[in-house]
Amino acid sequence: FYTCPGGHQLRTSNRNFTTPRSRVDKDGFIRYRARVKDCSGCEFRQRCTPNTPARKIMRSVHEGARDMARDIAQTDAYVTSRRQRKKVEMLFAHLKRILKLDRLRLRGPNGARDEFLLAATAQNLRKMAKLMPVSSLQRAT
Repeated sequence: FYTCPGGHQLRTSNRNFTTPRSRVDKDGFIRYRARVKDCSGCEFRQRCTPNTPARKIMRSVHEGARDMARDIAQTDAYVTSRRQRKKVEMLFAHLKRILKLDRLRLRGPNGARDEFLLAATAQNLRKMAKLMPVSSLQRAT
């Protein structure tokens, strides 16, 4: 159940049915409603429901999982894993965009593995070249 800012309880229905009905609509939402008599004398009515006679909230059946995902996204461990994931994703984006690995040219699993290893090797060589100081490059030539 949900409570409105005035402290009234929102319900899925205001009736008790003899045969229990599903609270979920065919579009996958659960509608929570307040009674009109609860909202008519409420001091928060203008802020809560300025254009409707009573407060109504639509919640997806998947909203619990979304709430859990939002809670996980606030943790420090999630921020760390997102940073690590971004590093890996950026490497794959670089492989696809710069090294043209968007389409594999060799056939079969072995050919795909070989082509990917060659592209990853080229990527690592480019990284190593950037790490070398400029003075050592001049001496080598």
